[in-house]
Amino acid sequence: MSRKGFDFLINIFLYIALACIILGLSSLGMASEPELPSGLGADTREKTIAPLLPEGLSSSTASGEPMLPSGIDTEQSELQETAVSTSPLLPISGFWEVRAGRRLQEDPHEKETSLGEMRLQLETEKNWDRAVLRLNADFLADLVLEEYDTDLERGEGIVDLREASLLLRPSEIMDIKIGRQILTWGTGDMLFINDLFPKDWQSFFIGRDTEYLKAPSDALKTSFFLPAFNFDLVYTPRFDSDRGITGERISYYNSATGMIAGRNLIADLARPDDCFDDDEWALRVYRTIGGLEIAAYGYRGFWKSPAGMDMASGEATYPDLDVIGGSLRGQLGKGIANAEFGYYNSRNDDDGSNPLVRNSEWRFLFGYEMEVGKDFTAGMQYYVELMDDYDNYQRYAPRGTPESDKLRQVITLRLTKLLMDQNLILSLFTYYSPSDRDSYLRPNIQYKITDAWMIETGGNIFMGEDKHTFFGQFEDNTNAYCALRFNF
Repeated sequence: MSRKGFDFLINIFLYIALACIILGLSSLGMASEPELPSGLGADTREKTIAPLLPEGLSSSTASGEPMLPSGIDTEQSELQETAVSTSPLLPISGFWEVRAGRRLQEDPHEKETSLGEMRLQLETEKNWDRAVLRLNADFLADLVLEEYDTDLERGEGIVDLREASLLLRPSEIMDIKIGRQILTWGTGDMLFINDLFPKDWQSFFIGRDTEYLKAPSDALKTSFFLPAFNFDLVYTPRFDSDRGITGERISYYNSATGMIAGRNLIADLARPDDCFDDDEWALRVYRTIGGLEIAAYGYRGFWKSPAGMDMASGEATYPDLDVIGGSLRGQLGKGIANAEFGYYNSRNDDDGSNPLVRNSEWRFLFGYEMEVGKDFTAGMQYYVELMDDYDNYQRYAPRGTPESDKLRQVITLRLTKLLMDQNLILSLFTYYSPSDRDSYLRPNIQYKITDAWMIETGGNIFMGEDKHTFFGQFEDNTNAYCALRFNF
């Protein structure tokens, strides 16, 4: 065995041993817990879990049923509905998975193997009367990047810490959740407007499970449950950017060279990373009126994906950003309709005259989902980005660079069919942009062999007429993948 392989095995052993020690110490002295307060029941709340990337590309469940936006489907405290554990041992659940994928055509800038990894996820939770401790970590062997040094910010290396949070309930109307956690809100199905929490686009495009589209945040979330309305306030002390496309796994269009690049030209990013200086604030106010879910949103921070350029260093930058928006969701006819909007104020380019910073823009989303047959659902969405100060953009744009449209449009279609007592799931999710003339298809098949074992196969198919459009730039990254998972 090579020295590198030996070090890799030793690191895995040490991390697993450390996890076991922490779990063991956490369980000491906790055999006796307070009685469950009257009226508290089981947990029904959902666990909420570079080229320029659009902020508008929320994962949906595979069941095919319309999914209510996280946090709006109930006005009860997450802690209030969590049963108190009386066991002295921390229960451990998770899965073991092998996942592999290959490109369907030659890409001179990337490896032929697009995905090759073995993953072990361990999750545990400890409940007290007014507190919940949650830990969730993935142990990963990656044969594509062969990176063994852990980088929790980018989700690389042999450990990816998904959650390490403590949920507290100091009063009947207030929850506080602190630590690493998965955050999400909004009404879109794999389209985001007011969800300004980090995404992992590399995982999404190479065929990992859709849960990995959402990257974790290191944040403090405070929730209030009031008679008139509820609201969530999230503070992130240090900016959490998207885990975007940099060329290590996926080739992309490099605007500086005007060419497709990959491992030969890794994108150089200048992320804001000063704690308490480069921070983020996110706010959601929501309530349900007569079955109609209404929410308003606010955000102050930075563009989540590179939206600027430092000419002196050549680095891609994350300019300042403010967002204000709202959403509606409710039953319409036999299905569920949703609408969402947001105004993106690019604070470093107020009038669109700075060609090195992305312009401000309006974003709109309209969607509808319904059951069209037995165990067969269909959903469509229409998404729009409308650029502000377009005349100034055209006037100051560098000559020779591809010109963006004032109005970018994306249409999505989701089809989901359940067969064989719902053990077989056939799904297709497609993006099509009539303005960019490109598209992205995500076919997927899942089969549940037993309660524990599942197999999966699918693909990521990119097409486009121009190499500089969002989906068109990834055409050489078209891939197919398969997976085997054991849940425990």
